[in-house]
Amino acid sequence: MNQLEQRRRTGRWMVGALAAAALVVILAACGGGGSSPAGLFQNVGKDLAQTGGAAAPSGAPADAGSRAGGVTGSLATPADQKIVKTGEITVEVPNVANALAAVRAMAVTLGGYVGGAQAGTLDDAATLTLRIPADKFDDAIAQVQQIKGSKVLAQSQHEQDVTAAVVDLDARVKNLQASETQYRDLLAKAQKIEDILSVQTRLDDVRGQIEQLSAQLKTLNNQADLSTLTVTLQPTAKPIQAASADFDPGAAAAAAVGALLQVGQGVLIAAIWLGIVGIPLAIVLAVLVLLLARFGLLARRRGPVTPEPPAAG
Repeated sequence: MNQLEQRRRTGRWMVGALAAAALVVILAACGGGGSSPAGLFQNVGKDLAQTGGAAAPSGAPADAGSRAGGVTGSLATPADQKIVKTGEITVEVPNVANALAAVRAMAVTLGGYVGGAQAGTLDDAATLTLRIPADKFDDAIAQVQQIKGSKVLAQSQHEQDVTAAVVDLDARVKNLQASETQYRDLLAKAQKIEDILSVQTRLDDVRGQIEQLSAQLKTLNNQADLSTLTVTLQPTAKPIQAASADFDPGAAAAAAVGALLQVGQGVLIAAIWLGIVGIPLAIVLAVLVLLLARFGLLARRRGPVTPEPPAAG
């Protein structure tokens, strides 16, 4: 009995040892799977609403999102405001070439540049597109108005506050950059080909969104930092040109042709009335006249016969 009981105890101990070993193996496998790239990638399913659908790893640093959220929720101070300014001004100048040179020099002096120009020859009008620092925009308009002998013909200004758009784009870029960092960490830990391909696909998508939003952010900042002013220079009309401006031989010829056509139309209308109404009426009148004349002639022929005097006996 003692040997049988001892064998049973030995068997139970071995079964328990095997069960414990199996449990250790299972736990180790589960723990390793949770830290593997595939296991981590399964947790990267939460979308970032601020980034237009880019997935964010669950292991992303907590301060990354909080920093982005803090930027989005904060109110921009007046110094941080982004205002896009644009304007157009048309001036009449006695010498277009001299005014053109003055405007170009003014743009450089104010720290800007000429973004585009369309200039004619001699006394033709010229148009320039200036990029001027935002804080010098009003100075640029004032200097254009002060060109010697100039006269402002038209002027307009437009302002658009893009502060909210800039802050939003900046926050979205930061969130995407945090996601990109996590994807790169996952890519470094990935061992299976399917894991590598999946993480690389997500990484490329996030990278593309970062480049697109960064370009939009750069454009807005550039438009806010450098205002756009379109300057049109027109030559002053000379007295002879002003006197002859109303003379248009073509218009005079057209008016004469129009008058001739009206006269011709009147003659044609008169001929139509004469053919349709006048000629039949004239024929009727002529017949009546002929009848009256005939009756009158007959009456004369049938007048009383004068009796002959009696012969002397």
